[in-house]
Amino acid sequence: MEAKSIKIRNRKAHFNYQILDKYEAGIELKGCEVKSVRMGNVSLEGAYVKLLDAEAFMVGMHINPYEYSGLDRPDPDRERRLLLHKREIKKIGDKQSLQNLTVVPLSLYFKRGLVKLEIALAKGKKLYDKRDALKKKTILKEIGGERSRR
Repeated sequence: MEAKSIKIRNRKAHFNYQILDKYEAGIELKGCEVKSVRMGNVSLEGAYVKLLDAEAFMVGMHINPYEYSGLDRPDPDRERRLLLHKREIKKIGDKQSLQNLTVVPLSLYFKRGLVKLEIALAKGKKLYDKRDALKKKTILKEIGGERSRR
């Protein structure tokens, strides 16, 4: 019997970006950070992926310090290395530079006891695109409300 899988989502990602390609990456964490992730003390808002010298790093992800860890607590906002194959990093880097895209995290979860991060190549939405998305969402809510009243 598998334990309940913890999934932390970046709620603003789908609102601010148009998602094009998704990838699954491992993430290099310290022991006390993994315990903190298990407790759900993670924020992905404002985070992005930076590619340097055939390596990928997560920037801006905040992991609250585990309260029972010792004095050697890592910085909550430090850059964390992502574990991807070199060909995946090259493919992401090529697409990112050619099409002027951003790499954003979508969710953080456990898979067979390991912390995994779902990242995506995304294109920023314009303000009018965001307004259209909100308008469609409110219309769908109103339609759903009318059906439940009947």
